[in-house]
Amino acid sequence: MSKKKQPPTSESSPAIDPRNESLADQLVALALDLRDTGDYAVLSDDMKKARAELRKAIRICLKEQREPALAEALERTYEEDLQAHVVLRANVEALSQNVIFRRDGGKDVEVDAFVVPLLVQTAGGLRSDQCFQDEEAFERLRDSFQEEGLESRKARVVLVSHAYHPEEIRRIGYCQLHAMVHEASDAMSRKRATAADAIARSLSGWPPSEFAPEDKALELRFLLGFSLKALDDPFYQVPEKEAAADRYFEGRAERFRQWSQRVTPLLQRCLVTDGREARIDFLYQDLFHGGKAAAQAELDMLGLLAEVQQMLEAGGVTAESARAQLELAEGDDGPVLRVSLAAADGAALGEVEQPLDPAQAPEGAIADMEDALMSIGIASIQVV
Repeated sequence: MSKKKQPPTSESSPAIDPRNESLADQLVALALDLRDTGDYAVLSDDMKKARAELRKAIRICLKEQREPALAEALERTYEEDLQAHVVLRANVEALSQNVIFRRDGGKDVEVDAFVVPLLVQTAGGLRSDQCFQDEEAFERLRDSFQEEGLESRKARVVLVSHAYHPEEIRRIGYCQLHAMVHEASDAMSRKRATAADAIARSLSGWPPSEFAPEDKALELRFLLGFSLKALDDPFYQVPEKEAAADRYFEGRAERFRQWSQRVTPLLQRCLVTDGREARIDFLYQDLFHGGKAAAQAELDMLGLLAEVQQMLEAGGVTAESARAQLELAEGDDGPVLRVSLAAADGAALGEVEQPLDPAQAPEGAIADMEDALMSIGIASIQVV
């Protein structure tokens, strides 16, 4: 399991030209100014101005397809100040996956890019030439987002007829995603067909499968779609009071659970055409970057738990009798959460490390690891 956590830059890029370098300098300086501003911080007038300038500079980069400037700024803040990096990354992600369109004489609308990550188990692995060959199943799957209450009936939704491999999702840079959102907006707003070059480029193809026909394969794939809705659509308004907000999100989660059960047969038809069984576990629908990160974290955790179980088996120790010690540490490539395993008599079994995302509070990472270890039967867990 890889222990290296790279800063979240996107497409590799050539040397920075003067304009890109100037924009990167501006982004870094503004992010450093805003490093202490959290989501719920009350901003001074100066900080509000700095945030507006930061977002304006990001929009320039996105509109002019200046991916190298964004990548340079993210890398520099990652190396210089992690909190500034978190602020910059959050703004770049938000502005690349969501675009607000101001309309003269009409309602303002927004267009979001969203994903639904899927963990798919098959014998022999998925095959790209079988995916999304059933047009009827795809159309019913697309329509289900509104029919089953995941999106407003007043919204417009498009779904890409493709199961994205994680490598394809990772290759979609911030600027390309922004262009895809604009292309989807054109497709949903205009009656005539429009070009969608950025979306077409995102279908870059799966890498060759490494599974033999008899292998039990567990693979991550993504549905990718776009929704257009009025900014004042009540369907998307989160209540201000905490209890009402909790009920709102519980309702969304329940609708997603029911939707995932109902569309499983449709999605199986979209993924496999040769009669093999496909077991599908749905991760929660989210905006592009949040869904991408959550899915990768889930896959990484499954890999880490597999390593833990291998250590237990090698030591002849059951999960119920094992002990786990969790500690924050500095790994070779940055901060990690280290898991040390021992038998009941204290004999060491080995250790594994999980790289920490600077955007996640360490307490959250520890709680997630405790839940994961308990899910496989380890109950004796100590945090040091």
